[in-house]
Amino acid sequence: MGTRLGTLVERFGGELMGDPDLEVTGIAPLADAGVSHISFLSNSKLRAQARDSHAAALIVAAKDDEFIAAGYTGARIVVPNPYVYFARAAQYFESLTAFVPAPGVHPSAVVAADAHVAASAHIGARVVIEAGAVIGEHAVIDAGCYIGREAEVGEGTHFFANVTFHAHCIIGARGIIHSGAVIGTDGFGFANEAGVYIKIPQTGRVVIGDDVDIGANTTIDRGALADTIIEDGVKLDNQIQIGHNCHIGAHTAMAGCTGVAGSAKIGKYCTFGGASMVLGHLTIVDRVHVGSASMVSRSILEPGQYTGFYPLAKNAEWEKSAAIVRNLPGMREKIRALEKIIKTNKENES
Repeated sequence: MGTRLGTLVERFGGELMGDPDLEVTGIAPLADAGVSHISFLSNSKLRAQARDSHAAALIVAAKDDEFIAAGYTGARIVVPNPYVYFARAAQYFESLTAFVPAPGVHPSAVVAADAHVAASAHIGARVVIEAGAVIGEHAVIDAGCYIGREAEVGEGTHFFANVTFHAHCIIGARGIIHSGAVIGTDGFGFANEAGVYIKIPQTGRVVIGDDVDIGANTTIDRGALADTIIEDGVKLDNQIQIGHNCHIGAHTAMAGCTGVAGSAKIGKYCTFGGASMVLGHLTIVDRVHVGSASMVSRSILEPGQYTGFYPLAKNAEWEKSAAIVRNLPGMREKIRALEKIIKTNKENES
């Protein structure tokens, strides 16, 4: 199923250079685009590839358009941010053929008598919805999901198969939670008495805002007393761990295998590369960007880019560097001793 270029411009804006009635059937990468596709250029280093593309149309930025126009014969949509335009156009193309589950409750689902499920919601096979839970309008709960007591799922939110959403947890509108995610497990809270661990009841909730995406097998612990908070627009990749009582600010994004220990407070518009780690009880302000595999061991109180991992090297080189690092304390003491000698000599000379 295709769409007119004019329709894309009417929906998403941009300046069209070409025939508005030209129909395209989908979006493809520059190297793969054929005569029925629209493609996009978000990296100016690929301008030559875009100019030589076989795509029927290109989404380009104004800074690249003059170069492209000199050799490309297809239509062009000139926009401020081609990558964002591509994302919106891709959503639109997907919607043309997307499967929309029918409203209703599958016969094999188990729904408590006092749970409230909107008539427009879809409840799949073998879903369990406990007492007092609320499922909003047009929500989609796929097969095998579990919704705990008095949990709330907002309008248009989609749980993929086998999501576990424990008691009293809340998620807002238009959320997406992928398969295997577990929301609202007990936080890792224990008191130690003479080597014996005493469990601390975890009585808080997980409260998730609107437009939040949570990846497969990601886990978010409920708070101990207060709530774990995930604000609007947060994007969490697969296999992420968020500890109890954390607060993740709006529109922060974390790549796969990131771990955040309990009671960390992270600001808005932050990004975390894959396998980055944040220790507990730290504060990270807005607009902090942490590189992949970095360990955040102290609070970050100034926006910016932070990196804390050792670059990959051949094993022999790494062992040599590690040996030097181990000897640094001794070298430090030798340098201090030499500084004292130099200072003494200067004083004697004067």
